[in-house]
Amino acid sequence: MTPLVITGLGAVAQGLVGRAAFEGATREREVGQFRAPTLFDESKWPGARVLEATDFDPAPVLGDKGLRNLDRLTRFFLVAARNALEDAGLKREGKWTEGADGRRAGVCASTAYGSLESMVELHRVALLESPRYLNPAKFPNTVINAALGYVSIWEDLRAVNATVCNGNCGALDSVLVAETFLSTDRADVIVIGGAEAMHEALYLAFERLEAMATEGQPFAPGDPDRSRGMRLGEGAVLLTVEREESARARGASCNVRITGFGTSFEPPPSEVMIINLSAEAIERAVRLALADANLSANDIDAVVSASNGYAAYDRAEQSALAKIFDAPRPRALAKRAFGETLGAGGAFALGTAYVALDKQIAPAAHDSAAWPTDAKRLLVLSTGFYGNATAVVVERAR
Repeated sequence: MTPLVITGLGAVAQGLVGRAAFEGATREREVGQFRAPTLFDESKWPGARVLEATDFDPAPVLGDKGLRNLDRLTRFFLVAARNALEDAGLKREGKWTEGADGRRAGVCASTAYGSLESMVELHRVALLESPRYLNPAKFPNTVINAALGYVSIWEDLRAVNATVCNGNCGALDSVLVAETFLSTDRADVIVIGGAEAMHEALYLAFERLEAMATEGQPFAPGDPDRSRGMRLGEGAVLLTVEREESARARGASCNVRITGFGTSFEPPPSEVMIINLSAEAIERAVRLALADANLSANDIDAVVSASNGYAAYDRAEQSALAKIFDAPRPRALAKRAFGETLGAGGAFALGTAYVALDKQIAPAAHDSAAWPTDAKRLLVLSTGFYGNATAVVVERAR
């Protein structure tokens, strides 16, 4: 791939909005404050523990107007996009800065499940009452790419607009889509990343798979021998990426670059398998990313892990990394701090890598190996539940 520089970051999660807050959480949050759900009926799910952005208010960033019919997912995307563009110096108070051009800016980001809030609400109305009572203002939210459509409209992004739907790997997969458009000069800047919103339907699905760690059960991503399961989170992380020459021409910071990308898929051995966690796919994706970056495994200082606490999920990554590295590398465990955010998981991992390199931050959520604060190269991982895996190499400028 053509190396891309990361020039800005925007984020929304529990207790934080914006880059500075995300950096603080990366530096200080060892484990998120997982609590009983408030966005769905706690009594139906005794012991459920999730990480909700309950204090999230988009109005201070977006203003009070035009928010009424926007769902939670869209609001996450809009706030994180505005933050990222302003952090990159492309916008100020919602307006393009001198030399920046919306016609040369686009967005390519991920959500695995879209607006379940709108989908479930409209389905229940149609099923229990009548289709004539459907709210037409909410119907557009049921389209999977509606949220990013609003991002393009609100932020005046007139180049590519693409929603990547590839489960947990979608956010890192958006790197390759962005690189394709940037390297062919179809845009100068693209907002990448992902967002996911909490919903009862998501909790139900993973609870039925017996994949959740409830109250009193160990939640320890990266430690498959101890952890009972995963815990869901929600939010968004979006980053602006550009070709280095155009970023330097406008005076942007070019401290951190994405230099390698790899993705792989291993089909399940049986068609009846619902979850297929493939160590082979993870290993292959990592080797492809290293080769793309012209690096060996010995050049990697640390890993931003995809581990989420579900034992089979974490063991697949552990097995793959053991075949790649002669000695274990320190691992940042972003899902300890932010929960399993599904389609946004790779974005939270990439954001963690970005601020760790740019500010030389040691992520508080990491395993027992000492984190190298002078790290130069990080490997960022995403593992899907369906046999897919994606890896990205991120480097700090010397």
